[in-house]
Amino acid sequence: MASLVDQGIELPLMEAFYTLQGEGYHKGGAAYFIRIGGCDVGCHWCDVKESWNPKLHPATAIDQIISNAKAHSDTVVVTGGEPLMWDMQPLTEGLKEKSMNVHIETSGAYPVSGIWDWFCLSPKKNKLPLEAAYLRADELKVIVHNKDDFRFAEKQAGHVGEQCMLYLQPEWSNRDKMIPLMVDYVMKYPKWKISLQTHKYLNIP
Repeated sequence: MASLVDQGIELPLMEAFYTLQGEGYHKGGAAYFIRIGGCDVGCHWCDVKESWNPKLHPATAIDQIISNAKAHSDTVVVTGGEPLMWDMQPLTEGLKEKSMNVHIETSGAYPVSGIWDWFCLSPKKNKLPLEAAYLRADELKVIVHNKDDFRFAEKQAGHVGEQCMLYLQPEWSNRDKMIPLMVDYVMKYPKWKISLQTHKYLNIP
């Protein structure tokens, strides 16, 4: 018999907190973040490497996660780690039953599960998204660490639908070098917008 985690009835919860969305289309809006442990995509610049090992984070009943979320906000952002390593259907069904807006931030490298009002796809070179993630994406957010990431971003944009919002976001540690290049790029190719990690400027989670 599959474990409760495998069934999505419990999830390895790294942390959950109420703050402002710092990135992308919904930046500046209040949201409750649910950070799920577990990721093997392995981005060298990841700022939450402690999320990678799911065994470090307690298996938590989704009923508890849902109750805590509803007490704080009507908008939830499920992130990681890589949340799609786990079955998101039970969690998102429970959140929707509470009439919540449910967003995800994902690399898209695992099969899509769950019910999402907003699907933010942030593809990574070393483990590319599956086709279903491209088709589902409302927002494509490509992290720009070096010049080659502009080429990667254009290739990724070719896989998403016309309705998908396109964002370039500077990798935090390299932002001073890349932001001027990104400004020039967006002015040349205005289908793109720049996303900044505003929560870091605001000094909030």
